[in-house]
Amino acid sequence: MRLRSWDDALAESFFSTLKIELADTDPWLSRAAARTAIFEWIESWYNLHRLHSSLGYRSPAEYETALAA
Repeated sequence: MRLRSWDDALAESFFSTLKIELADTDPWLSRAAARTAIFEWIESWYNLHRLHSSLGYRSPAEYETALAA
């Protein structure tokens, strides 16, 4: 299967944001420390607060709150 340029856009955007957000972090002492920091960043910011165009430029938390109301 051949990937088109727009197929990569989501992954490239994600990793670019990850590098920018965690750039100020001190070098990790281990792979486990890096994995923990990345997991915490994804779960605490990327999945909860980042605005998603597919959700009407709302965060997932805002979108779920609006659905529940």
